[in-house]
Amino acid sequence: MNVVVDTDTAGDDAISLLVALRTAWVVVHGITINVGNVGFDQQVENALKTVEVAERAEQVAVYPGASIPLLRQWASAEYVHGSDGMGEAYFPPVRQRPETTNAVQFLLEASHRWKGSLVIVAQAPLTNLALAVRQDPTFPSRVAQLWVMGGSSNGIGNIEPLSEYNFYVDPEAAAIVFSAGFNLYMVGWDVALEASIIRPADLDRIRLMDTPWSRFFLQTQKTTLEFNQRDGGIDGTSHPDSLTMAMALDNSIWQEGADYYVAIETRGEFTRGTSVVDRLNVWKKPANAHVCLKADAHRFKQMLLTLLETGRTGIQPT
Repeated sequence: MNVVVDTDTAGDDAISLLVALRTAWVVVHGITINVGNVGFDQQVENALKTVEVAERAEQVAVYPGASIPLLRQWASAEYVHGSDGMGEAYFPPVRQRPETTNAVQFLLEASHRWKGSLVIVAQAPLTNLALAVRQDPTFPSRVAQLWVMGGSSNGIGNIEPLSEYNFYVDPEAAAIVFSAGFNLYMVGWDVALEASIIRPADLDRIRLMDTPWSRFFLQTQKTTLEFNQRDGGIDGTSHPDSLTMAMALDNSIWQEGADYYVAIETRGEFTRGTSVVDRLNVWKKPANAHVCLKADAHRFKQMLLTLLETGRTGIQPT
């Protein structure tokens, strides 16, 4: 599988990268960095560190991209992930350095090189992808699948009552991407709340593993766990990005879904970035997304635990 990951590397983004990088038959051709969770340069360093932890140093390139949203002021998520985005682990910089090629240019080049087989997993605000579409409106036609972690299927948000963080940060970019014609798979925060939570008993099991990957997991999830338990109403660590990546690699984790028209709110006073999923077909518009409604929580958790214990996901090609 030919994969590019677009990310705003913080805690769960890093674990999602591990899922892809430690699945033997997946070829990660590049990691593109987008404005999002924490300071942009820190996100680049976090991606490079994760590549090293995955034992792929100097083999997988990291491409910096959009450092600000299209129109909005950046909204940080440091209060969730820590000021370094990695649970306040403060890893020292690694030897590998980022590429000088911009992420948008790389995405367009990759879509030509792997035309019809390229899978993009977008686990950040969609600024890089929107800029690629603006530069070349034919870009979506060359991408086999675009997996988007973002939004919510008319459900709860995680930064505002109805707004999920990735779409909230750059709603204009999300609106561009959803109207561009991608073969788009949307995995929302509502699904992640039901299927991606790693509970305290599982965290105890992970501590006992004492592998390089389990230690990295526990370090990077520290502040997220504290935030979830203190302010988020979640007793465990949350893994929307890793769940999305796992679905892209193992489609059986996607249990239920349907094709809907999805609009992104860009003007609402209380609903910035809300994904409005027309499940009743009120607008009579053609579907623009495959929307996940339910995921296999058990299968996802077993994949993640296998990865952290053995360094391999165990996912087989389909």
